Amino acid sequence: MTQHIVKSYSDELAQLSAEVARMGGLAEAQVADAVDSVARRDVALAQAVVSRDGRLDQLQGEIERKAVRLIALRQPMARDLRKTVCALKISLALERTGDLGKNIAKRALVIAESDPMTPLTRSIERMGRLVAARLRDVLDAYTAGELDRAMEVWSSDDEVDEHYNALFRELLTYMMSDPRTIGPCAHLLFIAKNLERIGDYATNIAEFIHYEITGEDAVAQRPKMSDLEL
Repeated sequence: MTQHIVKSYSDELAQLSAEVARMGGLAEAQVADAVDSVARRDVALAQAVVSRDGRLDQLQGEIERKAVRLIALRQPMARDLRKTVCALKISLALERTGDLGKNIAKRALVIAESDPMTPLTRSIERMGRLVAARLRDVLDAYTAGELDRAMEVWSSDDEVDEHYNALFRELLTYMMSDPRTIGPCAHLLFIAKNLERIGDYATNIAEFIHYEITGEDAVAQRPKMSDLEL
C-alpha cells in the first residue's frame, strides 16, 4: 500500500512537470509565430496567435490547481516542494509570455496596414529569433533538469538587452528623419520592448530552475546593459 502511495505521488509530480513542458511548447510557438507574423506581414497568422492565447491561460489555471492540491494533500518537502513551487512559478511566467506574444501579434495586424519598412522588420526578426532561442533553451533545461544549461541562458541576458538598445536607437533615427514613420515605428518599438520582456521571463525561469535544483537563489546580480524603458 505504501509503495502504491509513493508511486502515485511520484506520478503526480511527473505529470505536473510534463504539463509545464507542454505549456512551454505552446508559449514557444506563440512567440515564434508572433515574430513571423511581423516579419511576413501575415495577418492570418497574427490573428491565430491572438486566438490561441486562451489555451495558455487555461493550462496555467490547471497547473495552478494541481500544484495547490499537491501541496495541500501531499505536503511535499525539500526538492519535491521546490519542484512543485517551481512548476507553478514557471507556468505563471509562461502565461505572461503568451500575453506578450499576443500583444506582438496585435501590433503586427496594425503594422500590416502600413508601408513595409524592411530594414526595421529584419531587426525585429533577428531579436525575435534570439529571444525565442533563449526561451527554448531554458525550457529544454527545465525538462532535462540541466542546471548548467539554464544558467547559460541566465548569464546571456545582456545579449537581448544589446539588441533592444540597438533597435531602440535605430527606430528613433527613423522617426526623427521622417515623421511619417512615427506611427508604425512606435508599434515596432513596443514589439521590441515586449521581446525584451520575454527575454527577462526566460531569465526568470532559469532562476526558478536554479532554486529547484540547488535550493538556493541565484545570488549574483543579473547582467544588464541598460535600464532603458519605454
